[in-house]
Amino acid sequence: MPSGIRGGPGRPRIPIQAYYSSFDGMSDTRDEPVDASDLTNAGAPTTVVASPKRLISAAAAGDAPRKVLHINGSFSEKEPPTSSHISQSDDHPPFNPPMPWFGIDVGGTLVKLVYFEPQEVLPEDAAEEVEQTKVILKYLTSNKTYGDTGIRDVHLEMKGVPIDHHTGTLHFIRFPSSAMEKFIHLAKAKGLSSLNTTVCATGGGAFAYEKYIRQEMKLELNKFDELESLISGIHYIEQHHPEESYYFENPLNDETCRKVPHSIRDLYPYLVVNIGSGVSVMLVESRTKFRRVWGTSIGGGTFLGLCCLLTGCETFEEGIALAAKGDHRNVDKLVRDIYGGDYSRFDLPGDTVASSFGQMLDPEWRKNAKPEDLARAVLVTVTNNIGSLAMMCAMNAKVDKVVFLGNFLRVNSVSMKQLSYAMDFWSKGKCKALFMEHEGYFGAVGCLLEYMNLGRQNAHHGGSSDK
Repeated sequence: MPSGIRGGPGRPRIPIQAYYSSFDGMSDTRDEPVDASDLTNAGAPTTVVASPKRLISAAAAGDAPRKVLHINGSFSEKEPPTSSHISQSDDHPPFNPPMPWFGIDVGGTLVKLVYFEPQEVLPEDAAEEVEQTKVILKYLTSNKTYGDTGIRDVHLEMKGVPIDHHTGTLHFIRFPSSAMEKFIHLAKAKGLSSLNTTVCATGGGAFAYEKYIRQEMKLELNKFDELESLISGIHYIEQHHPEESYYFENPLNDETCRKVPHSIRDLYPYLVVNIGSGVSVMLVESRTKFRRVWGTSIGGGTFLGLCCLLTGCETFEEGIALAAKGDHRNVDKLVRDIYGGDYSRFDLPGDTVASSFGQMLDPEWRKNAKPEDLARAVLVTVTNNIGSLAMMCAMNAKVDKVVFLGNFLRVNSVSMKQLSYAMDFWSKGKCKALFMEHEGYFGAVGCLLEYMNLGRQNAHHGGSSDK
């Protein structure tokens, strides 16, 4: 099997084969050849379609409607899917990059992996890849957890989405960056590197682990800019998941608070505030035009680091769980602690934080502060700093939509609601804080799209993705 990305015009095609996998104990496993003359009609490309859980072979070229052969023997017309991110000219047939198809974002705290499970693949690779692909596919999709720390976010799964003439399911998987070496050994054991030679990755860890991945898995990393991958992923998910973005109505009222869908598709300009270990703020002016306008080192890493020091917690989830039970007013000094109430001249409510951790100057307050109060104070401090920065950037850029995302907001409704309230209060209702369902995964989605696009570029130029 040739190395690197394959496919494209002029690639010889093998006879059409239908492969039936044996998932879930199904007993109709067979790999009998199908006579192409029985499937084609007036030159229309043909696709052989099996169950969604099965690997499927397809023979298709160009953008003409396909004759689809279903397992029950019936035919139907099918228009090929289109992708907003990757276009394909009429004279370039679909290609099939080496499986498995995934993108990876190796962050400072979490690794995010997005895996695309296609419903259809070209027949040229089926005979060579089907068995190993079945092993990988079954492992990824039949488990919700991997080892001690890997998790597949089943609730985020996206079915029937198109990526360049392919339709399939997107799976979303995450695990701590500290477990990266374990993941590499697991991926090697499952044969991940036996089918392709190139991986598209982003994030700081893509540089940190490049040598180790090359050494252990004989894979080359094609590294992509973190922010470009992020914006690319946002545009793709927003297009194919209509209720992706939303805001909170009545964010500080537990009884009446609710999520309200609010699409940002083509509603430019807007700010993207990406909260990872640190924070980057981007002004997005169109699908292809964006720039980083500000940032701060006080982000999710700051929250977790201070929580570990002050409370003894070990993980982000522990820190958030502690903060959810705490009261920052037992740690912070408020406006009313200074003025006895509201500071009406500047419209500052009495419960506004005047000094983060200000009460800790008093030995009695320090003695009475509980771990959960300290965790909540750290969370409020970091969140308020991010909100203030975002508000100033929005005012400077004259935008009224600010999208907050990143793994700091995962399982962190406290900060999301605090940001919602702050943005609404300081802008007097003119600026909305928006959030997205797949926060944290957009960089990995962008890398997946780049992987498919990389294959097209190399196929078109008759080259390989190998370095």
